[in-house]
Amino acid sequence: MNLQDIVIRRMSEDEIGVALDWAASEGWNPGLDDAESFHAVDPEGFFVAECAGKALGCIGAAAYDETFGYVGLFIVRPPYRKRGVGLQLLNVALRHVQGRNVGLDAAIPMQDVYRRYGFEFAYRNIRHRCVGGGQAPAGLTELASVPFDDILRYDATVFPTTRATFLSRWLAQPGGAALAFMRARKLTGYGVLRACREGCKIGPLFADDREIADALFQGLRARAAGMPVFLDTPEANPAAIELAKRRGLTPIFDAARMFTRGMPPGRIEHCYAITTLELG
Repeated sequence: MNLQDIVIRRMSEDEIGVALDWAASEGWNPGLDDAESFHAVDPEGFFVAECAGKALGCIGAAAYDETFGYVGLFIVRPPYRKRGVGLQLLNVALRHVQGRNVGLDAAIPMQDVYRRYGFEFAYRNIRHRCVGGGQAPAGLTELASVPFDDILRYDATVFPTTRATFLSRWLAQPGGAALAFMRARKLTGYGVLRACREGCKIGPLFADDREIADALFQGLRARAAGMPVFLDTPEANPAAIELAKRRGLTPIFDAARMFTRGMPPGRIEHCYAITTLELG
């Protein structure tokens, strides 16, 4: 295979589904219905590398708006690694989101590679695991009962930018759950549980304080009785790590959250579980 014979083109939504199958084979445990939400963020931002009709690898580069982008779903299939495919994909992805503050989650040993492209370490995201079950505490509300504009406003206080198109799909995934915590008819936290290849993941889990976060976590955990439950907790929020420890979750994996222009705006201290390693 010659590098000059590699063609990189945009993927369709169906092809993103295939890429998620590759992610599952890597042990990343993607959601069962992630493809629609991912594609909705930026239909032009997902790429596949091909040579002689064979798919070699893929990458996502979601431009949320003119200020923020995210690189993820970066996979080179095992037979084609260390042959320059990954560098070509990364170059195309970074051109697509150029001019923005760009984030990604890197395998810990790969940080030096990304530093050469201008990324700098911000904090670790630590994946925790538990088994679903237990009783949901009082005071929780179905997120579907909250006006969508209120959800958007709250989400944008924690996530670096507004993501209406993404959330409209993410909150409505089949087989999942989305809960809210209200105080004085004001949204003070919300969390989403989605079905994955193995068990479920919680993300995002955003809350004004640790008590609200704990209630939402317990409520979502109760919806996944007997199943593995995973959440990716930002080490930059010590209260998130403390919640995981207090509830007996086991850390199983970590990744380095990196940005090209430093930590973006957003209340990281209110983030108890990120949305997804693939899109931030």
